[in-house]
Amino acid sequence: MTIEEMLAAARARLDRPDPPRAAELVADGAILVDTRPGWQREQEGGIPGVLVIERNHLEWRLDPTSDARIPQAVDHDVTWILFCSEGYSSSLAAASLQDLGLRNATDLDGGYRAWKAAFGG
Repeated sequence: MTIEEMLAAARARLDRPDPPRAAELVADGAILVDTRPGWQREQEGGIPGVLVIERNHLEWRLDPTSDARIPQAVDHDVTWILFCSEGYSSSLAAASLQDLGLRNATDLDGGYRAWKAAFGG
């Protein structure tokens, strides 16, 4: 399998909201998670009020059965909307969360750059 095939397989099972729909989902209780490394957040900017969990910690922090979980990881029904810079690594990460049973995990279509284009930065 190539990375392009892996990405396509991950995205085939995700309902990826665009920025306006993601904002609506957040208003309804979804949690927006920035998975970018610190250097990238510093370089590109960020979204005020979002949860920041870098990619390498994600599964441990969001799995409700993990000893390293965050307080928001209360069960497998939480809606997590991940984002990276452009929406590639976040698609793979969201699929990984679904593999853990977090059925409402997804990612922001277009990532931070799409959010910034839609709402400014």
